Amino acid sequence: MIVDPSRADWSSKYAVPAVDYDAARGRGVELTIRHLALMGVFAFAAGIILASLSGFHAWMPLLLRGAWMTIQLTVLGCILAVVFAFVAAFGKMSASRWVRWLAIGYIEVFRGTSALVQLFWLFFVLPFFGVTLDPFTTGVLALSLNVGAYGAEVVRGAIQAVPRGQYEASTALNMPYWTMMRRIVVPQAVVAMIPPWGNLFIELMKATALVSLITLTDLTFAAYQLNQTALRSVEIFSLVLVMYFFISQAIAWLTHSAEVHFGRGLARGRG
Repeated sequence: MIVDPSRADWSSKYAVPAVDYDAARGRGVELTIRHLALMGVFAFAAGIILASLSGFHAWMPLLLRGAWMTIQLTVLGCILAVVFAFVAAFGKMSASRWVRWLAIGYIEVFRGTSALVQLFWLFFVLPFFGVTLDPFTTGVLALSLNVGAYGAEVVRGAIQAVPRGQYEASTALNMPYWTMMRRIVVPQAVVAMIPPWGNLFIELMKATALVSLITLTDLTFAAYQLNQTALRSVEIFSLVLVMYFFISQAIAWLTHSAEVHFGRGLARGRG
C-alpha cells in the first residue's frame, strides 16, 4: 500500500496533540491542596501576630470598609476588562480596516500610557466635554480600560493559537463565523486565556490603590488615614499587606479553579 506523502503531512499538521487530562487534573488537585495549606498556615501565623497588636479591634472597621471598596472595584473592573478585551480582540481581527484601526488605537493608547494619567483624564478632563462621572464609576472604567487593553492581546493570541484544522472543519460544515467562534474556537481558547487573565486580575486589584487620588477610600487610603491618627505604621501597613495577600490569593484560587473546570469540559468534548 502506497501512502500519499501530502496526506501524511496534512494529518500531522492538523493533528490535535493528546493530553493526559486525568494526570493534569491530579496535578491541579495537588496544587489546590498546597495552595489552601499555604494560605491556612499563613492565616494562622498572621492571626496570632495581629491579634496581639494593641488597637487591632479599633482599626479593623475602617480597614474592612476600605477592603470592601477594593473588592468592589476589583470585581467590576475585572468583568468590564474581559468585555473590553474580547471586543478589542475581535476588532483587531476584523476584516474591516476601520474597525481594526480603532481596536489597535485603543490597545496601543491604553497600554502605552500611565494608568494614573488615564484615571486623571477620565475624572478631570471629561467634564470639559460635558461628561461627568462619579469617582466610583471613573475608577472602575479606568482600571477596566487599562487592563482590557492588555487582555485584548491575551484573547487574540489564544484564539489564533487554536489549530487551523478547527476553522477548516467548521467551514466545511457551513457553520457561520460567530457560531464557529461561540461553539468551537472560543471554548478551546478559554483554557489558554485563564492563567494570563489571573495575573491581569491581580494587577488590577493592586492598581485599585490609585483611586484614592480621586477621593475614594480604598484599602490603601484607609490605612493611610488610620496611620495619620494612630501613628502605628508598622502594625497598620503590615495588616494591610496581609489583607492584600488574601485578596490576591482568592483571585489566584478562583482562576485556577476556572482553569480546571474548563479544561475538564474540553476533555469531555474531545472524548
